[in-house]
Amino acid sequence: MELLCNAPPHASVPDRYIFPPEKRAALQLDGVHRPDDGVTLPVVDLHHAALSGDDGFRRGVAAEIVRAGKEFGFFQVVNHGVGEDVVRGFRDAAAEFFVMPAEKKLPYCSNDQSKPFRLATSTPYDRGETRYWLDYLKLQCHPVSDELVQHWPTEPASFRPRLAEFSEAVHELAQTLLCLVAEGLGLGADFFAGDLSGGETQMNVNYYPPCPDPSLTLGLLPHCDRHLLTVLSQGGVAGLQARHNGRWLLVRPVPGAFIINFGHQMEIITNGALASVEHRAITNSAVTRMSVATLIMPKMECRIGPAPEMVDEATNPAKFREFVFSEFMEAYYTAAASREDVLESFRIHEN
Repeated sequence: MELLCNAPPHASVPDRYIFPPEKRAALQLDGVHRPDDGVTLPVVDLHHAALSGDDGFRRGVAAEIVRAGKEFGFFQVVNHGVGEDVVRGFRDAAAEFFVMPAEKKLPYCSNDQSKPFRLATSTPYDRGETRYWLDYLKLQCHPVSDELVQHWPTEPASFRPRLAEFSEAVHELAQTLLCLVAEGLGLGADFFAGDLSGGETQMNVNYYPPCPDPSLTLGLLPHCDRHLLTVLSQGGVAGLQARHNGRWLLVRPVPGAFIINFGHQMEIITNGALASVEHRAITNSAVTRMSVATLIMPKMECRIGPAPEMVDEATNPAKFREFVFSEFMEAYYTAAASREDVLESFRIHEN
C-alpha cells in the first residue's frame, strides 16, 4: 500500500491525485473568492459543570444546540469536560504513529473494512479513480475492552492508554450532547439511549501531509456522515469545509473545541429538522493536518425512522420510511457517500 506518510515530500502533485478542473476546491466556490464570506459556525459553551445543576441553564444550552443544528448542521463546543491533556495525549500518540518507519506500520495496512483497526490511504469511495490526499486510521474505539485493545498497535507505547482515555471521555461527551439534542427537540433526555446510539463507536484519524499544490486536489470528498453524530477534534490547522447556503464554509479552529455535526440518521429521526450537511476537507502546502472523528452509530439491527413526535400528518408528514440500519449502510456504500443518492433510497414521495 502506497501511503503518503511513508513518502518523502512531493515536489509536485502526482497525476493520480489531480482532479478534473470542475471537481477542484478552488473552482467550487460559486464565484466567491472567499468561500466562507465572513460566516462562522456557532460556538456553544457547555459550561460542563453547570449542566447537571441548573435546569434553566440546561434548557438554554439545549435550545442553542438545536438552533445551531437547524441553521448549520455543524457547531463547535467548548468547556465540554474533556481535558486538554486527554485530547493532546491521544493526538500526539496518533501523530507519532503516522511518522513511524514504514515497516512498523505495514502489519496494519489493509482495505478490509471489517477489520477493527486498519491503516489505509485515500477513501474506499474513490472507486479506483482520482485519489484523495490523505492517509487514515479506521478503528473501533468503544466500548473499550481487553479484547478490543489487543487490536490496537503496541507502538508508540502511549497509543493504547491514550486512545482508551480519549475514547471514554469523548463517548461521555457524545452522550451528553445527544441528551441535550433530545431535550431541545422535546423528545425526552433518554430518547437516543439504547440501540440508536449503542452500536460500536468508530473513529477515523485522518492525516493530511503538506500538498505541493492544494488547488489541484482534495483531502476528502464532499459527503454526509452515515451515522448519528460526529465529534471531531480538528486541532489547530484549518481544512474542514461545510456546505452552507450553497457555499463552502471554512470551519476555523477554536482552541480546545470539538466540532459537532449530525449524520443521516439524525436527519431521518428528526424528519429533516436537523439535517446532515455536506462537508469536505481541503489540503494546504505548509503543514501536516490531522483530525480525529469519533462516530456514534446505531446498532446494525436497530430500526430507524422519523420519531412520532417529529411527524404531523397534516403539516409535517413523514419524509422517510422505516428501515434497519444495516440496510442504510449498504445503500451508503453503493451510493459512494453521495448525500442525495443515498437519501433517495429512503425518502417517501408524495403522490
